Amino acid sequence: MFSLLFPGQGSQIVGMAHDFYNNLDYVKEYFSEADDILKKKLSKIILEGPKEELEKTENTQPAIFLVSYSIFNVIKKETNFNLSKAKCYAGHSLGEYSALCCAESLTFEQTINLLKYRGRAMQNAVPNGEGGMVAILGVDLNEINEILSANKNKFICYIANDNSIGQIVVSGKMEYLELFCLELKKKNFKYIKLPVSSPFHCPLMNSATSEMHQKIKDTNFKDPRVSIISNVTASPTNNSVEIKKLLVDQIEKPVRWRESVNNMIKLDINHFIEIGPGKVLSGLVKRIDRNVKLNQINTFNDIKSLTND
Repeated sequence: MFSLLFPGQGSQIVGMAHDFYNNLDYVKEYFSEADDILKKKLSKIILEGPKEELEKTENTQPAIFLVSYSIFNVIKKETNFNLSKAKCYAGHSLGEYSALCCAESLTFEQTINLLKYRGRAMQNAVPNGEGGMVAILGVDLNEINEILSANKNKFICYIANDNSIGQIVVSGKMEYLELFCLELKKKNFKYIKLPVSSPFHCPLMNSATSEMHQKIKDTNFKDPRVSIISNVTASPTNNSVEIKKLLVDQIEKPVRWRESVNNMIKLDINHFIEIGPGKVLSGLVKRIDRNVKLNQINTFNDIKSLTND
């Protein structure tokens, strides 16, 4: 049994999807349609850069969705692989929007529009440079929670992502993250400051939540034709009313990716197919369970490796 995975921010790379764009007219049409909806040349930013422009949150979010959506449709149109047999779909943060669109809960235009506003709202929630994110490697959630709890009078930081065994991401204001990193050094914990401009998935995103609440409320969602694993609950749902509420909650709540993967494995899923740029999610899944089968679809060659179990 298999599940489709859709990546989030951090998976972007200049030139992603060029293999499909250069060879398939309908992929060019998706890119052109996205440009028209956004009233900007997102396609040029994706294919040519510059990298700094692609990495702006307001561009990254619709760009990753556009690439994931294109690849999903290439598999559908160019192969005999039966996507309808997927047990569920899961997306990491903005990837949940890709999952919902591919599951026909949202249209292409609705998704691009929502991500345009989401990216802008999240980028503007905290002034550039005032907030950030740190990934801590080789430790578990309890160890990080202990540090945060023991130092709550000195600094306030938040668990943003529980990504896998040995990878936790924390968000906060830069001044507090510096103090948090000093505590990590005392314990000899390895960490990486992430190249992001905002502290995602924490209460500092409150203004983005307010803005997206109205946008999501005004958007007509359908029940997806396959269950979606929510980042907020780590559980499957196919109820559009519940999905709308969870997408609003998702902006400030941590991404429970490790639990999501474990819950999919409990549903007898033993094959994960990452649809979109990069292979970040496959790497996280591998850390959680080395016994599952993994595919990452970025090129025509990758598609050739797909086989129905």
